[in-house]
Amino acid sequence: MARKKKKVPEINASSMADISFLLLIFFLVTTTMDTDSGITRRLPPPVENPDMDVKVKERNILNVMINKYDKLMVNGKPCDISELKDKTRDFITPKPNDEKAPEVEVKEIELIGNFMTNKGVVSLKNDRGTSYQMYIAVQNELAKAFNELKEEVSMTYFKQHFSDLTDKDKVDAVNKAVPVRISEAEPEEIK
Repeated sequence: MARKKKKVPEINASSMADISFLLLIFFLVTTTMDTDSGITRRLPPPVENPDMDVKVKERNILNVMINKYDKLMVNGKPCDISELKDKTRDFITPKPNDEKAPEVEVKEIELIGNFMTNKGVVSLKNDRGTSYQMYIAVQNELAKAFNELKEEVSMTYFKQHFSDLTDKDKVDAVNKAVPVRISEAEPEEIK
């Protein structure tokens, strides 16, 4: 007698595509993407007449230079990275009665009123051989100096830490009171 082959039961795979699609959607929605963040700097507006030389008074410039050996110089004098924040903060703090300090001007700032701002510019120049770590360390110290002054203005006028300000108008007012003026020159050979 002929034996009947036993039928093997089939697995219903019709819903497998639906399940895998739902899992794909779940992972896409719940996964966060890390984005690289760089150094925040606002580029200056385009120069209307590029042939014209802009004269900036020497007292309005803080020259910060880094050579290829990661040695720091501020206004031609050797400086340690730990002193840079304090020197920068001292430079950008308005001092109306000091003839050697940067010039100041009084601006009308919404939510603050008349405010004395500093016309000083931090000029950063580095050598092509400067290490990335030193460059970032200098940038961090410069940012700390500006942020400390912004914090002081925010606490004085709004009784809040600058980082806690949620009102865009207040943030704009503090940024106008303490503008970040950092000029970076093209890297070159610095001795």
